[in-house]
Amino acid sequence: MLRLGYTEVMEAPRIDFEQSRARMVAQLRRHVSDERVLSAFGDVARERFVPPELQGEAYADRALPIGGGQTISQPLMVAMMLEALGLKGAEKVLEVGTGSGYQAALLSLLAREVISVERLPELAASAANRLSVLGYANVRVAVSGEALGWPDEGPYDAIVVAAGAPEPPPSLVDQLAAHGRLVVPAGSRRAQQLVRVTKQDYGVTLERLGECRFVPLIATGEGWPQDAELGSSAKAAL
Repeated sequence: MLRLGYTEVMEAPRIDFEQSRARMVAQLRRHVSDERVLSAFGDVARERFVPPELQGEAYADRALPIGGGQTISQPLMVAMMLEALGLKGAEKVLEVGTGSGYQAALLSLLAREVISVERLPELAASAANRLSVLGYANVRVAVSGEALGWPDEGPYDAIVVAAGAPEPPPSLVDQLAAHGRLVVPAGSRRAQQLVRVTKQDYGVTLERLGECRFVPLIATGEGWPQDAELGSSAKAAL
């Protein structure tokens, strides 16, 4: 506390982000067993990927707004999605929905190469700059066009989608390498199941991994149309 004349000014408490991050990882460990995923969560500073005014809430297990009607997803949901990808370190990964770049930073520690696409140019530019400044050199961020994903750079060993689609998008399945995995929330605009699609020699297998809730995937033909309801119906991952 500072004394200025007769006025007492209370100093804002300092946040121990490292301690908060360690607590988050301990909580994730109750649900996630992949040690590489847990290690990545311990290494990436989530407070650098949220707006400054929300840094005090960076390690709460919930989604936070990042602008443009978008969110940084709940840590537990991100951890479950990354564990479902089964990454070993040599993979080329496509992320659909860069957002603030947090998941891309985690992926950069789990895979050889990450290509992340974002629909909103301002978010893409901000995330690309943030990732560069923080030293995540094996991530490339691009603004997605009409095509879903980034087919020119495929095939990918793994694809993760940070938005809810009506069903696993066929065009993303097409961008998978043999035995590649696609993890995507699929269902209605307001509630989805987390789905893992694995590309086999004889076709694809589909596994449902649990309920989730993400902002809608906006994509022509394979996602939801961008309309007036988007702002009111877009919800964070729970």
